[in-house]
Amino acid sequence: MRIAVTGGRGVLGRLVVERLAGHDVRVVSRRSGPGLVSADLKTGRGLAEAVAGVDAVVHCATEMRRAAEVTMTRNLVEAVRDAHVVYVSIVGVDRVPLSYYRGKLAAEEVVAGSGLPWTVLRATQFHDLLRVGFARLSSLPLLFAPNVPVQPVEVAEVAQRLAELATGEPLGRAPDFGGPEVRDVPDLARSFLAATGRRRRVVRVSLPGGVFRAYRAGGHLGGDGGRTTFEQHLAALPDPFGGYRHN
Repeated sequence: MRIAVTGGRGVLGRLVVERLAGHDVRVVSRRSGPGLVSADLKTGRGLAEAVAGVDAVVHCATEMRRAAEVTMTRNLVEAVRDAHVVYVSIVGVDRVPLSYYRGKLAAEEVVAGSGLPWTVLRATQFHDLLRVGFARLSSLPLLFAPNVPVQPVEVAEVAQRLAELATGEPLGRAPDFGGPEVRDVPDLARSFLAATGRRRRVVRVSLPGGVFRAYRAGGHLGGDGGRTTFEQHLAALPDPFGGYRHN
């Protein structure tokens, strides 16, 4: 199959590209270079040429600003002629009133209303997101951790699922993909400290507002498919700090 991957140089996208080995894969990027197809999702420049003749597009590129996320997704579906569009979203975008989540939800609606064959996969938070957050916070004598549950998932497992979806039939809204365990953030923070040999006191904090109220209620939890626990994720890394080591 001929498959385009947006955001194919990112944390998720590059793993999707690896798992599509054996197919004719185009890595769509604003940059130019070997193995890249240059196009700009924000302006639409070069997109029609980048996705011309493909059988599927895996849309991994993302933008924190809601309007930009929607614009990039709209530009993409308008450039695609009849390919299967696979969009990766987040579990809870319809339940947690976070601006970034609202952008992902609006982008889902763009994909679903495009008239193209489509699949949307919602995944829970990646292990990497928590690990990098803990690495940064551990520079302080106290590690402050929000008192909320999470269901983290291994990014490589999400990439594998996206590759399967891209090479399969369109599903519309695919079953949510979540990690194997629901855990409290402070508990995971202690696991990070144990794995890295850091001695820090973990302080549970309850944050105000509708976003954290939705998190505490589990609005971002759900789905299955992931098998790797947070501790297994840490154990597999040569350096759990991942570039965020502090003295």
